Amino acid sequence: MKNIFYYPLVLIIPCLLGCNTVKKQAETSKPKPNILFILADDLGYTDLSCMGSTFYETPNIDKIAQKGMIFTNGYAACQVCSPSRASLMTGKSPARHGITDYIGAPIGEDWRRWKRFTKALPPKYKDHLPHEYTTMPEVLKNNGYSTFFAGKWHLGNEGSHPTDHGFDENQGGYHQGGPYSGGFFSPFNNPQMEDYPEEKGMSLSMKLAKETNAFLEENSAKPFLAYLSFYAVHAPIQTSEDKWNKYRTKAEQQGIATNGFEMERRMPIRKHQDNPVYAGLIEQMDDAVGQVLMTLERLGLAENTIVIFTSDNGGVTSGDNFSTNLAPLRGGKGYQWEGGLRVPYLMYVPWMAHNGKKDDTPVIGMDFFPTILDLAEIPLRPDLHNDGFSLKPILEGGEIANRELTWHYPHYGNQGGDPSAVIRKGAYKLIRYYEDGQEELYNLTNDIGEQENIIEKYPMVATALSKTLTKEFSDLPVLYPSLDPQFDADSFQLKYRYFETTLMERLEKQRKDFFRKDWQPNKDWWGSKITID
Repeated sequence: MKNIFYYPLVLIIPCLLGCNTVKKQAETSKPKPNILFILADDLGYTDLSCMGSTFYETPNIDKIAQKGMIFTNGYAACQVCSPSRASLMTGKSPARHGITDYIGAPIGEDWRRWKRFTKALPPKYKDHLPHEYTTMPEVLKNNGYSTFFAGKWHLGNEGSHPTDHGFDENQGGYHQGGPYSGGFFSPFNNPQMEDYPEEKGMSLSMKLAKETNAFLEENSAKPFLAYLSFYAVHAPIQTSEDKWNKYRTKAEQQGIATNGFEMERRMPIRKHQDNPVYAGLIEQMDDAVGQVLMTLERLGLAENTIVIFTSDNGGVTSGDNFSTNLAPLRGGKGYQWEGGLRVPYLMYVPWMAHNGKKDDTPVIGMDFFPTILDLAEIPLRPDLHNDGFSLKPILEGGEIANRELTWHYPHYGNQGGDPSAVIRKGAYKLIRYYEDGQEELYNLTNDIGEQENIIEKYPMVATALSKTLTKEFSDLPVLYPSLDPQFDADSFQLKYRYFETTLMERLEKQRKDFFRKDWQPNKDWWGSKITID
């Protein structure tokens, strides 16, 4: 009887070992996931229909949310663009990498030329992405990825373009922070991107989608990082006549409020989402996202492509074109409040069934670098992405360690924000103002609009957060603003009065003009209309 059972086992064991070997080989040969990283410029937390807007329409971006995970407490690394963009590339906070304001912002005594008459002068900041930092695309490239960049860069001039920091190809990325050369319609006059005659009337967002699709076509056989960094919805806001008219009519149907602006702490701020030009610009970007998602499907790449969508800072409620409102959040781009820092934060991982699941863990822009490496099964590099956590455990249904999130912005936002430091832990958020050291404490669970400063009610919470904030920056090369010896309180009050009266009146008139049925910005709608000579 012994021999009867012996021979089958002899045959079965090699078979089992062989099967395990085949399985391991199959796992080893599993293709690395592709990454499509979509970054909007100045898009606010509630500027998407999937994030609560009833005025703007974003069906294609909504699909990413509907299939993926929505991080409801997702934050940018800074309330303005260049610092946030550097943090996405490096996994380091602005306090660590040193780009603390948008590149090109005036510093020191040069700040006075803006005639804001503030108490302090902003400090220096690094004017390009440091070459000694190893970036996310560089790590991916070293692990067999093709890397592509399209759109807004704003992390340095010649010598510090995308191709100097890990991208194989660059379409449209250079030192400028907006579409200032050619606007949002062809010809774009971008020195890093070629204009073609057949693109006349094409939107800049669709042009960037077209170039991204060309890259996908040519690189579908190997893993890739396609980093689609829209110039939309940065000022100057522009759209086509048909989209403007669509949203002008929609605003009319929803009911147009008598007044559109009110004073924030320093400047006027928009009260409603009712800007038809801005709404059209958002939809143009959404159309472009749809084109890229369709290309992934057509090429058979969708089931192995991680899709990420986020913004570099909050929406523009004050300053620039005073484009949007982010209720229930307070403030917007440039502000220390939630409207300046909290952004759409969407992740779709095809092999994880999230189906629009919402997660309220506080997460931040630095987290994308380690998360992407983790999902691609590339070893994490905490020596590089110092300030980021991998979110893979959350995506797999677990949790990450509780932590504080901090922000350092020693500048005045063009939009009315103050030089400040911020710390969030759990429900509590503390703001420290660099002008005078005053602090504010908010409970975001009970007061997401930051209307009640509860620092006197909870002094122990405030003290603990303040100490942690000080300790956080003690070992970092942070620079702080200095008091302006020429500060004049009367000049400051006159400037405030100008904002409160003259500027407010101009903004209200422009808002009403946008709703006129015969309104048009110029003959060809910023170049969106194709004219025959």
